[in-house]
Amino acid sequence: MSSGSGGTETSGGGDIARTLDLLWDTGPRPSRGPKPGLTLDRIVETAVEVADRDGLGALSMRRIATELGTGTMSLYRYVPGKAELLDLMLDRVQRPSQDPADLGDGGWRAALEALGRATLALYRRHPWLMEVNQSRPILGPGALDGMEKVLTRIKPMGLSDPELLSAIIMIDGYVVGAARTQLYQEQAERSSGLTDAQFWEAQRPALEKAMLSGRYPVMAGLSEDTFGSDFDHFEFGLQRILDGLEVFVARRTAR
Repeated sequence: MSSGSGGTETSGGGDIARTLDLLWDTGPRPSRGPKPGLTLDRIVETAVEVADRDGLGALSMRRIATELGTGTMSLYRYVPGKAELLDLMLDRVQRPSQDPADLGDGGWRAALEALGRATLALYRRHPWLMEVNQSRPILGPGALDGMEKVLTRIKPMGLSDPELLSAIIMIDGYVVGAARTQLYQEQAERSSGLTDAQFWEAQRPALEKAMLSGRYPVMAGLSEDTFGSDFDHFEFGLQRILDGLEVFVARRTAR
């Protein structure tokens, strides 16, 4: 269950009861519309495709209707509005894989490690998630299925239930920060027209002069590969979080 925060939209901003009916298929089914084959699933899938391709700012009921080749009013037979649709989109993209191997074939550490990488991949596939404040999510089957899958794998940690949840939140928070940094770098490259290498090369003369000034002796003594692209900062951070959890679990077990 991802808790990414952003600025343009907020989860849970629509009719909560109606959204839950749609997520859990407990509400009245819409009457047949004028366009054959139009379903709630198709509407949600199309909305995700639009957001993936053009960003959340491009998402509107009219845009989705155009993509589906139908009238905007036809969509309202299936979903009340954009706010409710957003919650359906969030739950859709959080559906867990049906492959048990996707959470690793080892113990709790392998599961959390796989969760971290899968969450990063989720944000890479759907960058618009960064634009959504998910601090108050509407919990549907996608989110709960994913949570159940992870909790089942990490239950043997032997922690209290709040601590188990906190372990998941810890991984999620770390991944969201890393994903945001990666996405911002890509956005900066597109908007500036400069590659990352070109950007830093433009600063090289000034930085070399600063290093020779004697004002920054520790930084001046760093190895040449310190700021290189070969070091995987995401993987390093993820493993250190898991190392810390291993120490904590061992300490708890020893008690």
